[in-house]
Formats: sequence, C-alpha cells, structure tokens
Amino acid sequence: MPRPISARIHLDAIRHNLQLVRRTAASSRVWAVIKANAYGHGIERIYPALGEADGIALLDLDEAVRVRELGWTKPVLLLEGVFEPKDIETADRHRLTVTVHCDDQLDMLKAARPRERIGVQLKMNSGMNRLGYRPAEFERAWERTSSIDAIGQIGLMSHFANADDGAIDWQIDEFDAATRNLPGTRSLSNSAAVLWHPRAHRDWVRPGTILYGASPTGCARHIEGFSLRAAMSLESRIIGVQTLAAGETIGYGRTFTADRAMRIGVVACGYADGYPRHAPTGTPVMVDGVRTRIVGRVSMDMLTVDLTPCAAADIGSPVELWGEHVKVDEVAEPAGTIGYELLCALARRVPVSVGAGVPGDAEVHSA
Repeated sequence: MPRPISARIHLDAIRHNLQLVRRTAASSRVWAVIKANAYGHGIERIYPALGEADGIALLDLDEAVRVRELGWTKPVLLLEGVFEPKDIETADRHRLTVTVHCDDQLDMLKAARPRERIGVQLKMNSGMNRLGYRPAEFERAWERTSSIDAIGQIGLMSHFANADDGAIDWQIDEFDAATRNLPGTRSLSNSAAVLWHPRAHRDWVRPGTILYGASPTGCARHIEGFSLRAAMSLESRIIGVQTLAAGETIGYGRTFTADRAMRIGVVACGYADGYPRHAPTGTPVMVDGVRTRIVGRVSMDMLTVDLTPCAAADIGSPVELWGEHVKVDEVAEPAGTIGYELLCALARRVPVSVGAGVPGDAEVHSA
C-alpha cells in the first residue's frame, strides 16, 4: 500500500469562505486570488468552487491561461502585470486584465497593437513601497495610461502594508486624496481588510488566504469569530509506537526527554512532505480524534507525538496534522511562520484528493 499520508481539498469549504466574503463585503465584487497554484491547493482542483466569484486574480501568465482553458469567461487579473512585450500578446489572446505599476509597462502597452483594448488596474504605492506609482505621481500616470490606444478600462488599486494590525487609514487617505478626481473602479482590500476594514471594501475586494480558511495575521485566534473553514486537510496515520521510560529521549538531537513513562506515536509525515521542520514540542496535532502534541524534532519523513491523551491510539490510528480541527495557523505560529507558507509548501510527493468538504464525501484523486 502507499505511504499513509495524504492531503484533502474541501470544495465546500472554499464555497463557504467565498460566500462569507460576499456577506462581509456585500457591496463589492470579488476577485478570488488563486496565485501560487491556489496557495498550494491546485488551480484545477479548486476551480469548481470558484463559480460565485466575479473575477480571478493571479500572478503567472501560464496560470491565467490554465484558468481560461478550464472555461472561465469572467475577468482574470494579472496582479503584477506584464514583464515583456510578448506577454501582451498572451493577455490580448486570453482577454486578461493587467496591473500597471510602472512606466516600463506603459511603454510596452503603448507599443502594442492588440486586437482588442486591454483593461488595466493602475496601481498606487500608497505606503507598501513595493510596486506602484506614488500618490504625487498617480494622476500623471493615469493621464498617460488613458492616452494609450491599446488600453481600455482603467481601474485603480493599491495594497495595504499592515491591514492585519489595523493601521490602514493613512493609506486609504493617501489613495483617496490622489484619486479624488479620477474615474474608474477602486480595489483596495486584501483578506485582512475584507474581514476588519469595511471602509476599504470599495468596488472590488481581493481575498486570498481567507478563501482557504487561513488567518491573514498568521494567528488562528484572530479569525475564530468568522466561521472560516479549512480548505485543506493534511492527514496521516500512526506507523509505530514506542514506550519511553522517564529520562529517555527521542529523535534527532535528543531534544525531548520524557519526564515519566509515556507512549510515543510515530507519524508518517515530515518536512519533506511540507510539515515545518522547526515546529517545536507542543505543536498541536489530532490523533484518533483526540487533540495532543508533537514531541521532539521533526525529521524528513516522520514526526513523533505524545499518545498520553490518546489511550486507544495504536498503529493505524488516523492523524490530522492540520485541517478542520487543528488549524494550519496553529501549526505555523509555533514554527515561526504563517499558514500561507505551509499551504504553499505542500510537497509534490503527498497525494491529494478532492472532496465536497467533509470526511467521507465522494473524492476525486489527483497527483
């Protein structure tokens, strides 16, 4: 039989989270952000759950083409725009909307001769200081953009530096002041702003991580009131059991010492599967339906768990590494990272199944 580790993608969870976004930002249209292969979930896998979105936003041209080939007819937004002139040909062929954040991109569009005018999202650097025109330059950039024959509709967008901790009014004020006299739809809100900043919702919102049930802050406690559901479960089984005497250690580096006699379960999951190597003793895990903790160092192919609370657990018992009961952010936070990274880092060797959303539903298996 294959190694007993797998990931499960829950389509009903994505549909549920998308509807939550719609209720929370009821006056806005929704760009469903599926960059990084849908945050590691797989574009083709989650596509059936995206039907209620108004548009799809991503980074890579090949991912945009894949979405069109799947049958998506609504808008598709390239969040970083084009990188060279031939990208415009692809954008034209597949009716893509492109972000414009610099004059080099405008130069390419000015020189282009697309069959149809290309819609753009003109991006402001309102304080993130990554991509976009500064507020003082933005009206000039809009005027130049509007003068280019290859360009059609012009939307206005920006991105928040710290919507997760609440300090965004200064960026909204910068954006509003610089765009006060300009036409076009507005798009400001990332996942955190969708949840916590109604003032930022505007015409379009751009939820990413919350579509997959993870926290924008990296802290599971911060989204407890929103009923987000995990779109991915990482599951395995106990493949070995050891009984330690008080004073014995376990694993590489002997980082965990038993303070009493205790049963230890060995789980078929390690950092080569995408589980964080730096997850410390105490990181939560679910074994046989009971919440417990990992102990010792995570190795390439295995990790070890405390079976003290799981009296009935034995070889073959099911393990949830993250998912419905153990939130991915609960694993990421003690490891010094965020749920985004763990979801994106799921290893190719982990088999993935797609179900309607709850254990026991009919599944379609994929590599």
